[in-house]
Amino acid sequence: MRLAFFEDHSALQFSPVSLMRPVFELLCGTCTLRERLLRSLPVSEWGVLIRPALTEVYAETHPAARINDALWLSEAPTLLINGRWLPANADLEQLADASTESVGMLGDGVAWLLLEPEESVLLTTEAWDDAICQIAATRKSVAVEGAELRYPWDLVNQNRQQLLADFALTKDTCSTGGDARSLTIVGSPDLVRIAETAEIDPFVVFDTRQGPIVIEADAQVQAFTRIEGPAYIGPGTRLFRANIKAGTSAGPYCRLGGEIEESIIHGYANKYHDGFLGHSYICPWVNLGAQTSNSDLKNDYSQVKVPVAGVSVDTGAVKVGCFIGDHTKTGLNSLFNTGTSVGVMSMVLPTGELLPKHIPSFSRFWLGRIDDQVNLADQLQLAETSMQRRGLTLTVAQQKLLKLLLEETAEERNTAIQWWDRKLASRDPLSQVQSES
Repeated sequence: MRLAFFEDHSALQFSPVSLMRPVFELLCGTCTLRERLLRSLPVSEWGVLIRPALTEVYAETHPAARINDALWLSEAPTLLINGRWLPANADLEQLADASTESVGMLGDGVAWLLLEPEESVLLTTEAWDDAICQIAATRKSVAVEGAELRYPWDLVNQNRQQLLADFALTKDTCSTGGDARSLTIVGSPDLVRIAETAEIDPFVVFDTRQGPIVIEADAQVQAFTRIEGPAYIGPGTRLFRANIKAGTSAGPYCRLGGEIEESIIHGYANKYHDGFLGHSYICPWVNLGAQTSNSDLKNDYSQVKVPVAGVSVDTGAVKVGCFIGDHTKTGLNSLFNTGTSVGVMSMVLPTGELLPKHIPSFSRFWLGRIDDQVNLADQLQLAETSMQRRGLTLTVAQQKLLKLLLEETAEERNTAIQWWDRKLASRDPLSQVQSES
């Protein structure tokens, strides 16, 4: 079976968390969409249709993938999967029997389509999603289950249910809560799966009354940590006296402490100290300074709006936290407002008040204002240092992507800076006197 994941025109609606990765590489539940399908289906070869800017970095991390390869698509029938589709377990079972006569539809969007080799010529790098829709119009529509993801908060909202679904899919190859470690479990021990190489200190509580808990290999859970299922603690992640609430996923090699509720920490991120993180998505190499906290509920319980690439979008939800892009750092006591978006490689230096809801990529919040005084060379060196501490390096391809993102986000950044300049000028009595004279 040949599989190809594709991004459509809505991929950048997941900004800032999708700026450095395709949407199907975003974490929801215990893994990404790509990982879930490659584990669940008998796939012999696989490829991707992604933004050209991501190709070099993606090739480094996934050498087996055929990337934007029209020749490969022309060799045999290939099942195309929309990266914004979060399939239900029942959908996974049906994909193996997909035919070229049908197309899986989720609302008005294509969820899956079995591409004939001769149809591959219709797909171009500039508009493959348009071509897929045209091909889909010639086939019999089959409704699929699962969820359509449109924005980053959809991942967070779906995470609790996806954790339950992934647990049902996963074969029990790990140790369970009833082993010789004498774990403290509130609820069913059968809903705790702990890898043999994970280290669990005494005085750790696992609460499975709302769902399962999975602790992966080489994870370390320090005493006085409480984990409430459903929850997923990825490989090498360390929990320091943490209070992990239901619906939380923490990817590989995170350092986490304090209270975390219904959030996704993609991997290689630090929240070592106390502070609250709720209903949020945190990208790799983010460091949240001590006492960094976010609001995920407005005082009047009204629906939350989130700036996506600077444009305010109504989420239709009342519980929404923050969305922070790769390599961003926050200082001591940073306080994020409800529905905040922080871009890639930004520096957040708090003032003791709520921070702006929109901090663009490669910008700095400093002395109560946003500016672009972020030295890219210094930031790249900081990223290299951070990654070396985890045994990784900042590759040339990753540096090229970051430099490209610096250019692509310039307009968003300049608009935000100009808005803040006008706002601060309106508060300055001297500037008002000068304008009146």
